Amino acid sequence: MSASAVFILDVKGKPLISRNYKGDVAMSEIEHFMPLLMQREEEGALAPLLSHGRVHFLWIKHSNLYLVATTLKNANASLVYSFLYKTVEVFSEYFKELEEESIRDNFVIVYELLDELMDFGFPQTTDSKILQEYITQQGNKLETGKSRVPPTVTNAVSWRSEGIKYKKNEVFIDVIESVNLLVNANGSVLLSEIVGTIKLKVFLSGMPELRLGLNDRVLFELTGLSGSKNKSVELEDVKFHQCVRLSRFDNDRTISFIPPDGDFELMSYRLSTQVKPLIWIESVIEKFSHSRVEIMVKAKGQFKKQSVANSVEISVPVPSDADSPRFKTSVGSAKYMPEKNIVIWSIKSFPGGKEYLMRAHFGLPSVEKEEEEGRPPIGVKFEIPYFTVSGIQVRYMKIIEKSGYQALPWVRYITQSGDYQLRTS
Repeated sequence: MSASAVFILDVKGKPLISRNYKGDVAMSEIEHFMPLLMQREEEGALAPLLSHGRVHFLWIKHSNLYLVATTLKNANASLVYSFLYKTVEVFSEYFKELEEESIRDNFVIVYELLDELMDFGFPQTTDSKILQEYITQQGNKLETGKSRVPPTVTNAVSWRSEGIKYKKNEVFIDVIESVNLLVNANGSVLLSEIVGTIKLKVFLSGMPELRLGLNDRVLFELTGLSGSKNKSVELEDVKFHQCVRLSRFDNDRTISFIPPDGDFELMSYRLSTQVKPLIWIESVIEKFSHSRVEIMVKAKGQFKKQSVANSVEISVPVPSDADSPRFKTSVGSAKYMPEKNIVIWSIKSFPGGKEYLMRAHFGLPSVEKEEEEGRPPIGVKFEIPYFTVSGIQVRYMKIIEKSGYQALPWVRYITQSGDYQLRTS
């Protein structure tokens, strides 16, 4: 079973728009959602699923909106949540920003989309590119007797239209890895993982069949390629776009698919592996009672010397009652943000193996705060192009199309910071 109705509420819980798919839940039930949410929030027991009598509310929040699905039966919750997130994605594709104003300005299109996205409580066409073929943001002239369903909707390949033509056939592959890291005050790594995505930008004519080869450990073991020369990675929690033939992947680990046109995320994966911190931070905080505090931060690039981290931002927490900031940096610039009680040290280009220093000096009021403040961790943001932490590689991309054209695949690797934090003593 799936959803009975879907509601979009404003931040106060007032329904902006709703669609009743099955009629087995009274539309007035939504009035109980906001009081229930606020009650749970006060109790500190907020959950993504709230129940009132026999009715269950499955909800998500996006900017200043709540998207709520109601159901009576024991629904497939993960399907409903996937649908709600997909709805947000589709609306964002249509309106750029999904917020209360964009819903109010586009009531007619939102109703049309809610009609197409779900039928009798079950998700239907959820690909925004296909929906844009027949739900447009321009007014339609009335053409009597011409009702045409786009062939894509009834095709086996519902995510790609037929008859696509390009003068130059190309595929751009982006391998993006985010590093999540938590280091305690003693320098021990508490949490370390890599979350990767492979994104494609496809400009190919016709109905091409693509095959992607990675240095996947399981594939190497199956084909007898595993050895000291061939570096392989073990991918966990692999999630594919609907275009990938899962049976083929299960059989021989081949990633085979007919791609959608344009941008899409082909797959995501995770690696729980001990990552050496790419940018290591050491900090010394000296507090001189009733007068000033001095902070020294040392940053070291612990990645290959030939690689460079771009747009590095190091967020250093400072006491909330600090004032009169003065900075000295060996590279980059420092900026005090009193509303967040942090100093942001920005370094445009940070080569591997280099070490940089920042000193900050703040005045403190003569009357100190009584309560002892907890010290937030130092956060780091960065992006390292042409580099992956896991060592994942695109070994090949085969493009097969019946007309036999030649196509060029381009590959780009990027490593960036995810949730990257280092606690201070």
